[in-house]
Amino acid sequence: MIARTTVLRRSSRLALVLAALIVTAACGPPANPGSLAAAADLSGQTYVVGSKDFDEQLVLCEITVAALEEAGASVTDRCDLGSTDETRQALLDGDISMYWEYTGTAWASFMREPERIPDADVLAQVRQRDLADNDIVWLRPGGFNNTYAFAVAGGPAAALQLNTISDMLAYLRSDQPGTICVEPEYHSREDGLRGLQRLYEAEIPPDRVQVIGENLIYQSTADQVCLFGEVYSTDGRILQFGLKVLEDDRNYHVTYTPVPTLRRDAYDRAPEVARVLDPLSAALDYPTILELNSQVSAGYESPRDVARAWLATHGFISRV
Repeated sequence: MIARTTVLRRSSRLALVLAALIVTAACGPPANPGSLAAAADLSGQTYVVGSKDFDEQLVLCEITVAALEEAGASVTDRCDLGSTDETRQALLDGDISMYWEYTGTAWASFMREPERIPDADVLAQVRQRDLADNDIVWLRPGGFNNTYAFAVAGGPAAALQLNTISDMLAYLRSDQPGTICVEPEYHSREDGLRGLQRLYEAEIPPDRVQVIGENLIYQSTADQVCLFGEVYSTDGRILQFGLKVLEDDRNYHVTYTPVPTLRRDAYDRAPEVARVLDPLSAALDYPTILELNSQVSAGYESPRDVARAWLATHGFISRV
């Protein structure tokens, strides 16, 4: 049995960390141009930074590596670790110090919560529970949402006045030509196409649905092989192919906001690490991440080069 004094000490420290995080989230430093070396001195600190295995995660990882190095830390790059489960386990096991995770993933997958609650409440719940249960600290969230979406080529979107998912569903139930392309997983999941039709109270005729591989959807939508395509909202190929993302006007899709997550022992050693990472979260809005992802996904530039060029251009680091 743990001694009562140990429990009280742990509870007190947990309360202090939570209080510090609330202040950080509400009053984090703005992303004004200026070297991150001035934000905090992390000399003598060591971090292992990891990520999942897709382009956006690689960009976020390389941004973090460069930012920590600018502040004087010694950093090991473990970008491109693998799947969500592999990367999360590496954090829990202490193989890495930090990586960017998404609120929707933590809520639905890690905490197995089926209920939809407001986005701000999701972050607050995830932040508190992950700290208490797993000693994982969630810092300031980024300013974009990488979720499921539907897109249409720019020409048809303008000509047919397609702006929302409601517009898309009304069109698919009309006599006008055109199909919707979705990947197999979205087609089969209850919280995929079936759930979408239930919430929007609109059944798509089966002959208007094409199930194809995710990597084929972007080009097929641009070429109007399918009029509508299921996409990921921050995928760089949206810019590459000039696609328009339709508004989810009934808020069906879960929000996936990215947040730097780190082990509490790494945070406790130098809480000022938040002063280095918070400005990055503030600066990473939707147009920014879409452009950075596009440079990697469509421009075939390395995530490291894209990350460092962006940081240098905005004055976060002194040189590429």
